[in-house]
Amino acid sequence: MSMMPEPSRKYRPFPQVNLPDRQWPSRTITAPPRWLSTDLRDGNHAIVDPMDAVKKNRFFDLLVEIGVKEIEIGFPAAGATEFDFIQGLVGSGRIPDDVIVQVLTQSREDLIRTSFESLDGAKQAIVHLYNAVSPAWRDIVFRMSKDEVREIAVQGAKVMRDEASKRPDTDWHFQYSPETFSTAELDFSIEVCEAVMEVLAPTPERPIILNLPATVEAATPNIYADQIEYFCRNLPNRDSAAISLHTHNDRGTGVAAAELGMMAGADRVEGCLFGNGERTGNCCLVTVALNMYTQGVDPGLDFSDIDRVIETVEYCNELPVHQRHPYGGELVFTAFSGSHQDAIKKGFEANEKQNDEQWRVPYLPIDPADLGRNYEAVIRVNSQSGKGGFAWVLEQDQGIKLPKKMQADFSKHVQHMADELGRELNATDIWDAFRKAYHVKIHPKHFQLVDYEESRAPDGTRIFAGSIEVDGKAQRVSGRGNGLISSVVGTIREAFGVELEICDYTEHALGTGTDARAAAYLECRGKDGNTIWGCGIDEDVATASVRAVLSAANSAVG
Repeated sequence: MSMMPEPSRKYRPFPQVNLPDRQWPSRTITAPPRWLSTDLRDGNHAIVDPMDAVKKNRFFDLLVEIGVKEIEIGFPAAGATEFDFIQGLVGSGRIPDDVIVQVLTQSREDLIRTSFESLDGAKQAIVHLYNAVSPAWRDIVFRMSKDEVREIAVQGAKVMRDEASKRPDTDWHFQYSPETFSTAELDFSIEVCEAVMEVLAPTPERPIILNLPATVEAATPNIYADQIEYFCRNLPNRDSAAISLHTHNDRGTGVAAAELGMMAGADRVEGCLFGNGERTGNCCLVTVALNMYTQGVDPGLDFSDIDRVIETVEYCNELPVHQRHPYGGELVFTAFSGSHQDAIKKGFEANEKQNDEQWRVPYLPIDPADLGRNYEAVIRVNSQSGKGGFAWVLEQDQGIKLPKKMQADFSKHVQHMADELGRELNATDIWDAFRKAYHVKIHPKHFQLVDYEESRAPDGTRIFAGSIEVDGKAQRVSGRGNGLISSVVGTIREAFGVELEICDYTEHALGTGTDARAAAYLECRGKDGNTIWGCGIDEDVATASVRAVLSAANSAVG
């Protein structure tokens, strides 16, 4: 078997929805939906080893902590494990008053009764009823007519109504899903939902939840949005229904379908953290929520410590969150490319100087710090990286702010190390390369400062007198110049014959407070006209500048 040269013989394009005056394309998302997590039910059904009670309880506590107010906790008729967990959670007293739990049941009388029994003692709960309504299911799976399929939903709704009336101490809410909605006829889905509403008699004050799933994603997300808008516009008593979305990711657009569905009029979004779910997964609640956040909309879910959320999800699901998963992946805020690194570095520099809080950093749609991430992993260096990358790492790790021209000089040292090692360079690698390149706090080297004194001559020139170790032997030397730096340059010229011409000098503090050190950078021209760089670091800025001259001298003789 192989792919067909004419796939149209086997597959048909999905039909468009006749909605010429569609409104959703011009709308924007300005408020969060009601969120429902299906991690403990739909997500749990999709993992190789379903969660035990310990993992389920840990996951439930996480969902509560991040702010999810509606949580589908299981399929009680699936077996004793599911039933016992639900009963145990309901009886534990751990469900906050503002959190409502939900269970799922097929439209069968015995399964519905079991579902209500599992929730005995709950203060409030949602019972979620479903049956498939699409032609493929009617014709192939059930071999039933439309009337028979609609009757399945109606009879299930009647059992729900009756079971709820037997338990008046619980505040019951009802949800109905015309399963396979996205591949069913829209008018028939509306017809079935209307029939269910007639039984359950919802009101605007106590609406029914109508969940419209893309059980299998079979079309582009704009078609799903058309389906949602058509449904919302044509459903009788629309104000007595909360429209819920449950998208899958078979085409890789489950998040987009949910977002466009909200624009089309939906009130609620179902999904899993990081998109777990059968086949290619469910809608990722993290992605949808943080997409809103980056548009200035508070999603009502808290991912301030996203790494801890990931840790719990990975432990409970025994599935890794992919390194490239939006927002949560280990590498999503990381740049290896030189041009990307340069743009990000400049973005952070500009951010520090602006007068407002607006986030404007190239390649980073969200501030990693908002999710509890630090900036150390934003730029990482390998053989594809440029000078902006290692300059960022040096600044974040050591406080070193290299002059732009010195970055270009140092880049050849970093590139050589990256090519030689054939791997990503970490902060320690880059710092070691810098120290070796510019003879900073590293032994052995040709010239090393032991001590010195500076004084002023009667003619106003500055006199440098000190001890410099040369290849392990200390020598007393002296020289003079117009300033401290020029006096050191004169000293090494007269004592050691090293010619240096000063072209540029910069310095800055390393840190703040009484323990701050200083870094000095010196651009020089050697005897043959080549550019030589030096760097000195010391607690005293004057001494740092002396060390910078000796650093350049070491490069000149090295």
